[in-house]
Amino acid sequence: MKNQQDILNQIQQQKMLPLWFHKDATVSIDVLKALYAAGIKAVEYTNRGAEAVENFKALRKVVKESMPGMLLGIGTVKTVEDAQKFIDAGADFIISPVVFPPVAKLVQDAGLLWIPGCLTPTEVFTAEMNGAKMVKIFPGSVVGPSYIAAIKELFPGLLFMPTGGVDTTAENIKEWFDAGVVAVGMGSKLISKAVLQNKEYDKLTQQTKAVLDILNNIK
Repeated sequence: MKNQQDILNQIQQQKMLPLWFHKDATVSIDVLKALYAAGIKAVEYTNRGAEAVENFKALRKVVKESMPGMLLGIGTVKTVEDAQKFIDAGADFIISPVVFPPVAKLVQDAGLLWIPGCLTPTEVFTAEMNGAKMVKIFPGSVVGPSYIAAIKELFPGLLFMPTGGVDTTAENIKEWFDAGVVAVGMGSKLISKAVLQNKEYDKLTQQTKAVLDILNNIK
């Protein structure tokens, strides 16, 4: 198991965190393979359906067998019960859409990184007081880069990662990083419905490489 700082370092080095869910385990695995082929080494699978736990276990098995260095996180974890299920399933880190202290305690007692979703300064502060080292600003589309620039100075020790509303264009990505984020979460803008429905995995690999190139060129 990687420690929390190792995972934070990997996310910051990668500068993006792809996230997705699909009820079909094979599709979920094929997406992971496409991302890995592009050079991705940290992902967020989302707890968005009844199949999520079993699919996550299947992803964990593939990572163990053929994806050295891949960090497999789980997102949309709101309850202690769900957090425990995914800890038992081998999650490397856990992301929540909300700040719920009992989940924070469980995850951190297990030695895992907890990344909560926040929007207001009060939520960010509550997350910080409960041990968060990175917060997910969600939904980013509601507030935009200027909002992060406005509140970031209040929390000099925290890392910010917006999710929702982050586009794959160089212009949009640069705006977020200019505002002070260290990484961006990318869901349907990268892993689109068309990619999933049409199984366009080669296209996903190429698109992901293109976004990584943009990120690597950000100053």
